[in-house]
Formats: sequence, C-alpha cells, structure tokens
Amino acid sequence: MNLPFHVARRYLFAKKSKNIINLISWISMISIGVGSLALIVVLSVFNGLQSLVESMYENFEPDIKITSIEGKTILLNNFPLKEITTLDGVEQYTRVIEEVVGIKNNENQGIATLKGVDESFLRMTNIDTALIDGSAVIEDKGINYALVGYGVASKLGLYLESENPLTVYIPKRGSIKSLNINSTFQFKQITPSGIFFINPEFDEKYIIVPIRFIQDALKYDDQITAIELTISNKDDLLPIQSKISSLIGKGYKVENRYETNALLYKTNQAEKWITFMILSFILIIAAFNILSSLTILIIDKTEDIKVLRSLGASKSLIKRIFFTEGILINLIGAGGGLLIGTIICLLQQHVGILKLGGGIVEYYPVEIRPFDFIIISITVIIIGGLSSYFPVKLLTRKLL
Repeated sequence: MNLPFHVARRYLFAKKSKNIINLISWISMISIGVGSLALIVVLSVFNGLQSLVESMYENFEPDIKITSIEGKTILLNNFPLKEITTLDGVEQYTRVIEEVVGIKNNENQGIATLKGVDESFLRMTNIDTALIDGSAVIEDKGINYALVGYGVASKLGLYLESENPLTVYIPKRGSIKSLNINSTFQFKQITPSGIFFINPEFDEKYIIVPIRFIQDALKYDDQITAIELTISNKDDLLPIQSKISSLIGKGYKVENRYETNALLYKTNQAEKWITFMILSFILIIAAFNILSSLTILIIDKTEDIKVLRSLGASKSLIKRIFFTEGILINLIGAGGGLLIGTIICLLQQHVGILKLGGGIVEYYPVEIRPFDFIIISITVIIIGGLSSYFPVKLLTRKLL
C-alpha cells in the first residue's frame, strides 16, 4: 500500500475537524477544474477557427507556389516544368498569369486582378464548394467564362441572371505613346459563369479566367507569372518544396501555403498561445487556493503529525503525505475540468450549442487536438506541484 497516498486520500475525503478545510479543498478543486475547462475549450475553439480559415484558403491557395525573383514573369522555354510536375508527390499543377485590369459591367466600373489559370485549377482548389451562384466553369466548347469574387461582383452590380458579358480593360504592353484609352488598353469581353465567396482578401480582388484569355491579350507566348502545385500528401510538403528549390536553382521563389500567408498563420498561432498564457496565469491564481487548503490542513493535523512521528514516520514521509494531498486536489480538479470541457467541445462540434452570428458557418467551429491535452496536463501538473511543494516544505519544517 502507498501510505502517503492512502493517508492523503483519507484527509481529502474524510470529514475534517473544521468544515472550512473541506470548503477550501472543494473550492481549490473547482478553481483548477474551471481553469482547465477554460483552457481546453478556448484552445479547441482556436483550433476550429484556424482549421476553418485554412480550409477557406485551400479553396484558392495552392500547396506550393513558384514565382520569379528577378522580374514579373517566368520563361517556360528554359524552365524545368516537366521535371517538377513529374516529381513523386506532386499531384496537379496549373500555370498562372495575373494582371490588374479595369472591369466594367453596364455603367459600373472597378479594378480587379485577372487570374488566368489552366482548367486543372478547378480540381486543385475545389472552388466549386465556395460558389454562391452559378457553376465552376471557365471554358466550355471553346468559349471563355469567368468566376468572379463576391466583392468584385457587388461593386459591379453583377447578377448572373442578366447574362451580360463583362468588359475587361487590359493594359497593353510596352511604353505608352498616347493618352488615348484605345491605344493604352485592350478591350475584351467575357461572360461570368459563377460568383465565389471565400474571404474578403480574395473576393474583393480576383476574377478567375482561362489562361489563354489573358495570354492572348498580353501577348505572353511563352511567359507566365507563377506555377501553382498541389501535393498528394501534406506531410511531404517541406521535402517536395526543398526538391523543387534544388531543381530550379536561384532566381525563383518557392513558397508553401504557410509562407505565402505567413502573417495570417503566425497571427493565429500567436493569438492562441497568448490566450493560453493568460488562462495559465489565471490558473496560477486559482492554485493559491491549494496553498491555503494545505496550510490550514497542516495546522489542523498538528496532532496527527506528532502521532506519526512517535510511530516512527520520517520527515520525508510526512511531507509526501501533504504533498500528495495537494497533487490529488490538483489532478481531480484538472481531470474533471478537462472531462467537462471535452464534453462541451464534442457537443458543440456534433450538435451545435453556440451560434456564430453573421459568420460563414452557423456554429462556432471546434476542433479537439491531443497535443492540447498534453500541454494543458503538463501545465496543470507543474502549477499544482509547485503550489503544493512550497507550503508543505515551509510549514512542515517549522512543525518538525
């Protein structure tokens, strides 16, 4: 039998000589439990929001993007495109040409970025899941179509039911020799086939068109502005990125989706762990209840300590009894908090408790991750251990 554990358990659950000790012990458990519950719930919500944002970006952003460092375009005649696209793990690719253009719909005008892509782009990004109107078509029977961002469509007053083509003002290459708009811009028309809604960063900027449409207008015979790739296994993202960088050499930038949107991902992570630190600090404050509970218990059990000493109990044994008491309070509170927090998260995830007003999803997204349980458990154990160790060490030293 583990004597310190047995005695500590009796002290915790047996009726004390003073009811205040029971009350403080339970307050300590509840405080630790509430702190642990808050940690697992808040971190799970951050995980859910992060996964939601990542899934939204996956509807538009590739796993790997290659651009030129020295200039705007990539010349394909001396670029190892075939070698890159046949690498193990590379699933699909698309050539990309982007250009800022003027857009006109009836009397409404605006600025947008025309993104010319291969038809494989539709399969790579699953942009059809982000459509709020129309269908995901950019080319059919030789006819070019456009997928328009919701923000752009709103500014232009665009409705697919009108079936009016958009007029695109594409800047002509070369030096401007006249202020005449006809000599500065090339005018082309394209019919919108769908309107997508991802997030304002994309919706208010992009119009997706076939690469041939913008290639002809810009006279880009063998030039593109980027190559976008998707890979079959996301765990191989960094190794494949490294292989591509070695293959194409200097002069090109090879970025994965986390580097392309580095600020977004770093901000999400920073917010999550700053919140974790704040809640951990609150947990430290809650742990002072354990200190109070142990202090009063040790004072109350002075006679028991004398009896144990007379029976031959060592100083270290008596210290372990009260230290185990503090650990039990900490673990029971943390375990209960994590259990209730997990139940709340599962209910939110599968049933839906709290609605996200005006959001793109109906309920707050939640995602439980095993790593969060590990880091919370370690944090609670450290805080509980320190809050139990020091009062036991100081008070038993005086009594012994």
